[in-house]
Amino acid sequence: MGIASIFMPALAGIVSDRWINAEKLLGMMHILGSIVLFSLPLVDNPTTFFWVILLNMIFYMPTLSLSITVAYTALKNNNKDVIKDYPPIRIWGTIGFIAALWVVSLTGNEASSNQFYIASAVSLFLGIYAFTLPKCPPLAKNTDTQSFVDALGLRAFSLFKQGNFAIFFLYSMLLGAALQLTNAYGDTFLHDFKNVPAYADLLAVKYPAIIMSISQISETLFILAIPFFLRKFGIKYVMLFSMLAWVLRFGLFAYADPAGGLWMIILSCIIYGMAFDFFNISGSLFVETRVDAKMRGSAQGLFMMMVNGFGALFGSFASGWIIEHFFTYADQSKDWTNIWITFAAYTLVLAVTFPFVFKYKHTAAEDSAIKAMEH
Repeated sequence: MGIASIFMPALAGIVSDRWINAEKLLGMMHILGSIVLFSLPLVDNPTTFFWVILLNMIFYMPTLSLSITVAYTALKNNNKDVIKDYPPIRIWGTIGFIAALWVVSLTGNEASSNQFYIASAVSLFLGIYAFTLPKCPPLAKNTDTQSFVDALGLRAFSLFKQGNFAIFFLYSMLLGAALQLTNAYGDTFLHDFKNVPAYADLLAVKYPAIIMSISQISETLFILAIPFFLRKFGIKYVMLFSMLAWVLRFGLFAYADPAGGLWMIILSCIIYGMAFDFFNISGSLFVETRVDAKMRGSAQGLFMMMVNGFGALFGSFASGWIIEHFFTYADQSKDWTNIWITFAAYTLVLAVTFPFVFKYKHTAAEDSAIKAMEH
């Protein structure tokens, strides 16, 4: 996922800004991904499996930023307030995530190749449906280009020259690492309790995917709360709340267990909704309200690249090295308490430093948009 996210979201954003309607590109990516997913169960060796999964990620990762571009464009073309009206739409993506987790878990397909056939069918449907979405033509298609950078649609990378955007993208990457930590180790953490006889038959151990889906249920609630928090505190502090939520997320996991500490697992999953939504949604809104319309697709792709690309890679390599060298016992079991404490300390550093380095003030347009949410 990290490798594909380094270049594909930004590349797809460039293409949608300059050559192909965003909704059509979204449909093509889902259909191509469907074909790859359908072929996955036919793979019979780990090396080939890796490359086929990577190919699927190459098609899938651009759909995240493209769906945002399509949604924002449709809302604006219908005179809707993006800050107010996007979160209730975004909530349905999370509901779909929850449905997929429950279907796969309750049908006993968590470790079965059938899950790829299910994903393939859904991806094919999404691909076909995308062609019926409102048209999002390339806004920079007919613009006179003045440089090689403009000709290739790389203007979004010039955002790194702006201090606030450089800081924003840096923290996007660092928080992307935090997201990778929870994605990579959340289920593994719960599965490891199977090795403790007293915990082996408990609900959280038998159905970890369902327990972890509480995180996505929480997402739906916090998405709806975002307009209130943006109006009350502004984008900067909503991002800060996300970082503090990551501290609590990891801190609670450090002392949780499936028996007496089950409440900590559940509370950690609830807090995940704030940790994930408050930065990712407010971050995409920050990009949307601060970037010229002609390169918004590229800028959203760049945001996704920092979070799910460089952030995921950094999180994967750094956490893997740290866990292997400091928190893995001779029998290959893990010191989960100190693993989660380390992750919590990492996100605490981000939360403490962010308010001092990210200088942000609302523009008049943003103030008007946030005030509009009261009506």
